[in-house]
This record gives sequence, structure tokens and C-alpha cells, in this order.
Amino acid sequence: MSEFLLEYLPVVMLLAVAVIFSLALLIAPAVIAPKQPDTEKLSTYECGFNAFDDSRMKFDVRFYLVAILFIIFDIEVAFLFPYAVSLDQVGFWGWAVVMIFLAELAVGLAYAWKLGALDWE
Repeated sequence: MSEFLLEYLPVVMLLAVAVIFSLALLIAPAVIAPKQPDTEKLSTYECGFNAFDDSRMKFDVRFYLVAILFIIFDIEVAFLFPYAVSLDQVGFWGWAVVMIFLAELAVGLAYAWKLGALDWE
């Protein structure tokens, strides 16, 4: 039975190291970080503007536009990773398809830029 348990010793050691490292990373900021919060640091801040009392208050829609543009270009990166990994296997036609995809995204970015969706003020 002890030989069987010895096979799990590396797993138990790795688990112990992970727990110790995680606890150290949780405790270190409490010990090292400065503890002088001010009112600005403790205030609620969400979506680029201060919190409000009325949930029906109107606010600027540009926050959502920036979020949508971020999601679009984040998905672009998600599509480019598999392409980059298989670049040697896709050949010229695979390269051409990805260049068309990037050109479409560039046209969309130029259009959003021209409309002023990226201008903050």
C-alpha cells in the first residue's frame, strides 16, 4: 500500500506548493500595500461615470460602443491564433483568406473612426 501512495507523492507536493504560493500571494498585499485609502479610492466607479441613485438616469452610449468594438477586435485575435499556428499548412489561399478578413476589419475600423465612435469627447 505504501508503494501505491508513493506514486501520488509528487501530486501532493505540487498541491502543497500551489496552496502555499496562493496563500502567500493573498497575504502579501495585506502586509506590503499602503493602507491610506481616501474618499476617491473608496468611491463607487463603474462604466466611466460615478454611481447614481436613479436607475433610469440617462448616460452616454459611447461606453457600449467602445465595448462592442473591443469585443469585435478581441474575436479577431481569437481567429488569428489558429491561423498563426497552422501558417505553414494553409498555403497561399489560407493567407489570402486571412488578409481579406483583416482588410474587412480594417475597413470597419476606418468606418468607426470616421463616424467618431472612437472619439471620447
